[in-house]
Amino acid sequence: MNKVISSTIALLIVVIVFFSSIFVVDQRSYAIVFALGEVKSVISEPGLHFKLPPPFQNVLFLDKRILTIESPSEADRFITAEKKNILVDTYMKWHIIDPKLYYVSFGGDESRAKDRLSQIVKAALNDEITKRLVKDVISGERDKVMQAVRKKVAEEAKQIGVEIIDVRLKRVEYIAEINNSVYERMKSERSRVANELRSTGFADSEKIRADADRQRVVILAEAYREAEKNKGAGDAEAAQIYAQAFGQNPEFYRFYRSLEAYKSSFKTKNDVLVVDPNSDFFKYFKSSGANAAGVSDKK
Repeated sequence: MNKVISSTIALLIVVIVFFSSIFVVDQRSYAIVFALGEVKSVISEPGLHFKLPPPFQNVLFLDKRILTIESPSEADRFITAEKKNILVDTYMKWHIIDPKLYYVSFGGDESRAKDRLSQIVKAALNDEITKRLVKDVISGERDKVMQAVRKKVAEEAKQIGVEIIDVRLKRVEYIAEINNSVYERMKSERSRVANELRSTGFADSEKIRADADRQRVVILAEAYREAEKNKGAGDAEAAQIYAQAFGQNPEFYRFYRSLEAYKSSFKTKNDVLVVDPNSDFFKYFKSSGANAAGVSDKK
């Protein structure tokens, strides 16, 4: 009976020792093997591995994946070159590339590593923002700011076993104290631009209107000139026809003109003309018929 119990206990001890001597490294993790408190080896390849049972050797696992550090709920405040305060939110992508150096720097504590990286990013941002104006940080040189910050952070991160994948500015805002002044300045700027556009539009409209009036005057003048030209040609042709017609019988022409004069003088029944009856005006009243117009009955 004692032998069975002893054998069982021995078997349990062997099983415990065996299972405490093996460990599995996940593909998402690094494994640091310690021997009596000193780093013996770093395992980065996934699989089943063996070690001495505690307390001779221990294993610490570190996250191998790309991690993210974001700004806290309250954005960090920075001062620009013109002494204005702005609020900046950032985020950073990073991962461990040297597990041994990372462990020496932070003892494997991820929260300490995040705090340290956040301080590095904040210091780099402060160096870049204090050299630039607000408009440059917000839009003009935002890419340059991020590139400079990324370079500085990457250089310092390598010293603690970390590689920086990316650093980005999520949000850049004015603090509440200067929002109103910024709004008023933007409003005045927009008003100035609007007034310039109105002035330009009014000048263009006056130019277009003046050009249209000029074209109207030119068209009317050309039309009037063409009409007078046509009218003159018509009158000339009519005069020529009249001259040819009346030239064949001058006496008939004089008779015709006398009839026109009578018609103009006596338009209504009440018209009165005081003239000597023997004047030439009544020449054709004294004679009638074809002889009065000098028209012969000969054919």
